Amino acid sequence: MAQDTIITVSHLKNQLGGKWVHQDVNFSVKRGEIIAIIGGSGCGKTTLLRSILCLLKPTAGDISVFGTNVITASESALLAVQKRWGVMFQSSALFSSLTVLENILYVLNEYSGLSHTGQVELAKIKIMLAGLEPEAAYKYPSELSGGMKKRAALARAIALDPELIFLDEPTSGLDPRSAGGLDDLILDMRKNLGLTFVMVTHDTDTLCYVPDRVIFLGEGRVLACDTFDAVKKNHHPTILAYFSGHRMQRGEAWKEK
Repeated sequence: MAQDTIITVSHLKNQLGGKWVHQDVNFSVKRGEIIAIIGGSGCGKTTLLRSILCLLKPTAGDISVFGTNVITASESALLAVQKRWGVMFQSSALFSSLTVLENILYVLNEYSGLSHTGQVELAKIKIMLAGLEPEAAYKYPSELSGGMKKRAALARAIALDPELIFLDEPTSGLDPRSAGGLDDLILDMRKNLGLTFVMVTHDTDTLCYVPDRVIFLGEGRVLACDTFDAVKKNHHPTILAYFSGHRMQRGEAWKEK
């Protein structure tokens, strides 16, 4: 597995509403890694993701993706980079008036250059890769379970054969079985498709099982970047406070039984 760096965040600063959310955020992501971003409420996890995705212009700092500074890149250069990543939003963000197949076709029709027949065949492959049954292609989002919606959103995220996938709370709102199935799917996609994943999550089961490294955000910077087990043992007061909550402790105790 190649270990070239595909994301570099350097001295990132974000000020929102007169408050510094990020003061000096620095980290990198290597090809083939699965990275999870965690931290307490208000630490700027979503703001960081939005900055990398160019949905929010940072106050200062640099963000490089695939060797391109996405903050200063031209429109055409930025589009070329954006075609190389996919995004699965927390709410799935599927078009409610379109079927699963049509949601994927919307992306392919806009950017793929394939014939309609080719688009349909490719969309069906993406649905299969996301672990959905073929008949799910013709269902509307309102007809899908929570887990199926997540998988449909992931199928759309991989429509253009991206190298990098961003996931915002991928298992939120799912029952344990569906969440576990999505965890397995992410690992399978990394293994079989060579994808790199960057996710924001609070799910301790996912954190124990899926990511190679965990980035802990706090106090406007990266307080730790290591395996989940190593981060849990970090003695920084903010990290200790995060893992001392009764829900977190109860979840850890349950897994030890």
